[in-house]
Amino acid sequence: MTFQKFLIPVAVVAGTLIAGPALAATAKATVDAAKAAGVVGEKTDGFLGFVRGPGDADVQAAVAEINAGRAQLYRGAAAKNGVTPEAAGAAAYQSVVQLKLRPGDYYQTADGAWVQK
Repeated sequence: MTFQKFLIPVAVVAGTLIAGPALAATAKATVDAAKAAGVVGEKTDGFLGFVRGPGDADVQAAVAEINAGRAQLYRGAAAKNGVTPEAAGAAAYQSVVQLKLRPGDYYQTADGAWVQK
């Protein structure tokens, strides 16, 4: 399977994970606030990460909850497409997550540095 053909199913799955109902509203709200404060950002592997320190316990729990949901979706997309979950996460980051970044959001570059959009 070519990488291009792989991106379409991952984009559908990743779109679901970013805005889907499976995420608890409180976890999403907590992460959104942490993103706005520059504490949490989007990593190149398709998961959330901490830009500055680990944040408080509520933020850590919310990030863990969302990342667990993303991991589950990446495993499903990987199984359907014959790739690794890591490849599915990276593809989701490239094809979906980067497009949904808002001004002020932090994200990782390929070298691991955090930058603000």
